[in-house]
Order: sequence, then C-alpha cells, then structure tokens
Amino acid sequence: MYEILIDSLKDTIKDTVTLIPFLFITYLVMEWLERRTEDQSVAMLSRIGRLGPLFGAAVGIIPQCGFSAAAASLYSGGVISVGTVLAVFLSTSDELVPIFLSAAVSPAVIGRLLAAKFAIAFITGITVDIVIRLVHYTFRTRKHIHDLCEQDECGCEDEEGGIFHSALVHTVKVTVFIFIISLVISLLIESVGEEAIASFLTGIPVLGVFLAGLIGLIPNCAASVVIAQLYLEGLLTPGQMMAGLLVSAGVGILVLIRTNRHQQENLRVIGVLYAAGVAWGLLIDAMGITF
Repeated sequence: MYEILIDSLKDTIKDTVTLIPFLFITYLVMEWLERRTEDQSVAMLSRIGRLGPLFGAAVGIIPQCGFSAAAASLYSGGVISVGTVLAVFLSTSDELVPIFLSAAVSPAVIGRLLAAKFAIAFITGITVDIVIRLVHYTFRTRKHIHDLCEQDECGCEDEEGGIFHSALVHTVKVTVFIFIISLVISLLIESVGEEAIASFLTGIPVLGVFLAGLIGLIPNCAASVVIAQLYLEGLLTPGQMMAGLLVSAGVGILVLIRTNRHQQENLRVIGVLYAAGVAWGLLIDAMGITF
C-alpha cells in the first residue's frame, strides 16, 4: 500500500506541475482581456467565434493535456463556445502519441489517428454550435470572467494586486483542486489494477464501446494509457479505442467542474462529450474502419 501511495503521489505531482504554466498563462490572458481590451476582444471573438471549433480541434491535437485545462477555463470565463471546448476535449491526444511512438507504431498510423481525431472534433464542435444557435438552446449560460473572480475571491477588482495577483490566485486554487482529485483517482486505479480494467473492456464488441467511453471519462492520464496499450495488444477494436480516447480529455473535465459554477451545464457538456465519443466509436466499428 505504501508503494502504491508513493507511486501515485509522484505521478500526480508530475502531472499537476506540468499544468501550472498553462493555467497561469490562461488566467493572465483572461485578466488582461478583461481589464484592458474587453470591448475590442469581444468584438474580435464575435467575428472569429464560429471558427472556434476549428482552432480548438487543431490545438487539442498537440500531445499536452494542459490545453484542455486552458480551454475549460476559457469556456468558464465566457471566452469560447461550448462547441470549441468540446472540440479541444475530443481532439486532446494526451498519452496517445508518446505511447504509440514508444511501441514503434508507424508514423503513418499515428498520423491517421490524429487526423481522425481532428476531423471528429471539428465536425462535432461546429455541429453543436450550429444546433445551439438554431434552436436557441439553453446550453449557453451567460458567463463572464467575473464569475471566476467571485468564486475564487481573487481580488480582481483591486488595482494594487494587478492581473498577476488575480491570475496567481486562480491558478493556485485550481491546481490544488486538480492535485487532490487526481491523487484520489490515481490511488483508485493503482488499487484496482490495469488488469481489472482490461477485463472490463475486452471481449464485448458493441457494449465495449460504451464501456471504453466510461473509462475515458476518468480525468486522469492513466485512462488513456490503458486504452492505448490495450489497443496495441489487439484487445480493443478501433471503435472502442477511439471512443475511449475521444472522451479522454485529461484534467480538462476537472478544471471545468472547478471553474464553471453552473454544474448542470457541466453535466450537459460531459454528457455530449461522452455521447459523441461513443457515437463515433460505434460508427467506426460499423464501417470497419482501421488505422
């Protein structure tokens, strides 16, 4: 048990520390936009906002879970659309690239996987935004950077602290939250064991897609590691693998829950994320697509 605790603690510290620069820069930019160029930035975002899912899908492909955390914060502050944050979540590569590279998987295969994730993320994100605009759905709770400030009591209104102080307060509070939850999840995964997770997923063609999606929702890099390894061992179908990796948004989900105070909206975002991952996974298997 002691070894499990130490290993989980080391992994959690490593994963959390890598997020800090992304979180701090994100909050710093948001504070600057709020204080200096709010009118201009709102006008600019309104012009390029509909292309948000395209940029989100492209950014998420880069193998670094920090982008999903940044996207969740930007969405919580009302800077990007729900379609954009979903595009980032769906395209987030997390551990996919390093694991496949370490297994000497062909660059062409990795390229096809990333291209598929990009296309799926963009199509899903743009579709969600279009549907929301057409039906005036209540997905878009009005949000503002002040929502984050009121929740974290960062002192954004105090001129003495400045944007660095406000960004630092946001970063520290979110980092602590991520560290605690990630450590708990890591301990649970280490205790259960990867073999138990593997037996939970394999040998069930259609239902396995739904189960892989559930595993992918675990906000920890261990989930994507297990899914990628099982696929490399031939124990998962391409659809199961894609469903799990599409839904696996790293700690982005944790940041979303921590920073967006509208929890019912968070559940809808997570629900759409899961439904999209499963739907695409089922379609991939039904069409016999391989990578």
